[in-house]
Amino acid sequence: MEHLQFVTDYKKNEQLRTSFTRLAADTFGLELNRWYQEGFWDEGYIPFSYAAGEQIVANVSVNPLDVVIGGSSKKAVQLGTVMTHPDYRQQGLSAALMNKVMEAYSSSCDFMYLFANDSVLDFYPRFGFTPVREELFTAAYEPQQLLNPKQTSIRKLDGSCSEDLAFIHTFASRRLPVSQRFGTDGGLGLLMFYCLNVFSGDLYYLEEEEVIVICQREGNELHMYDVISRKAPDIHAILSKLAGSSTARITFHYTPDYSGLEMSSAPYNSGLFVRTCSGDAFPGGIKHPATSIA
Repeated sequence: MEHLQFVTDYKKNEQLRTSFTRLAADTFGLELNRWYQEGFWDEGYIPFSYAAGEQIVANVSVNPLDVVIGGSSKKAVQLGTVMTHPDYRQQGLSAALMNKVMEAYSSSCDFMYLFANDSVLDFYPRFGFTPVREELFTAAYEPQQLLNPKQTSIRKLDGSCSEDLAFIHTFASRRLPVSQRFGTDGGLGLLMFYCLNVFSGDLYYLEEEEVIVICQREGNELHMYDVISRKAPDIHAILSKLAGSSTARITFHYTPDYSGLEMSSAPYNSGLFVRTCSGDAFPGGIKHPATSIA
């Protein structure tokens, strides 16, 4: 480790950034170049890395944001993009970076958390992280009065179009958390990553409701991934426009707090690990918003 240099917050250094994005692509298949070029790599995504010269060889990224729990806002740090180049593994680099993150943020936040894959479930408990079970929420749905698509004001947005991405970015910059029961605030850069890379063909602007909805239809099920709104949304009006005649179930990939929908939930194995840094308890029985997972 003596020949390695610790570097952080280097997105404006082209050589280091290019090496970082290449390692992320090789490790996770992530495409981060356009995310940066469109201006979505903001101050909410901070890499803690080791570099060998101009090559990034290990990383833990920090995402400071707020989590909203029962209407109250708590300071949190989400970790992600934990990776090491194959030539530098088994040298303790990830552990050393985790310790640097702990030192930098543990005293200034209420929670630290991350989503781990099955291969590293025994790694994060060494740093005080414990697993938290999530729930996936569903509601049976019976379409009421179906609207003629020509009579609805739905604008399909294109995640490959810079103008549409700029519209989403501006609109979402003043969004409400998707849920007051459990939501996040301050994850705009993460949302734009998902709009650009994951849900580029699943973005809908409902003009009358003034919401952007990220959703997918799968058979008789409508999957709701996010509802981006600047005011409390009318979920029933939204569903009446987005659900089809065959829709029988709505699955929410966040924690819904709507009235008038009979919800059920089932355990969801997401690999969520949480480290409590204050006296506040992290809630169980929630689903972290899908579009703000690092």
